[in-house]
Amino acid sequence: MRYTLGKQEKLKSKKAIEQLFAEGNRISSFPLQLIYLTNIHQSKFPIKVGFTVPKRSVKLAVRRNRIKRIMREVYRKNKHLFSDNLKGHYIFMFIYSAKEEIKQEDLELSLKKISTKFLSKTTENAQN
Repeated sequence: MRYTLGKQEKLKSKKAIEQLFAEGNRISSFPLQLIYLTNIHQSKFPIKVGFTVPKRSVKLAVRRNRIKRIMREVYRKNKHLFSDNLKGHYIFMFIYSAKEEIKQEDLELSLKKISTKFLSKTTENAQN
C-alpha cells in the first residue's frame, strides 16, 4: 500500500456529496465525525474521502485550512486501517467538530477509534 492521497481518492462530486449527507451513516469520536455511504464509483481505490471544518466552529479560514491539512495527513498515514479489510466501495466525509485546534496525536487517536467503529459496523451489516 502506498501512503499517498491522490486525486482519484478525493471526493469531489457534488452529487455524491449531497447523497452522502442525505443518506449516509454517521460515526463520531470527538473531535471527528465520519459520514459514510456505500457507493459505486469509477476509482480503483475502494474509498473516496473528503474533509470539512465548519465555519461556524472555526471562524478564521487560515485555521480551518490548517486543520483540514492535518486531517488529510492523519488519514493519509492511517488509511490502511479503513481499506485493508474493506469489501465494496465507500465514500467518506470527515467533519471536524471542535472549536479550537487539537494536536495531531489526539486527532490520530480519534481517527483510529473511528476506524474500529466503522469496521465493526460494516462487518455487522455484512453478516445481517
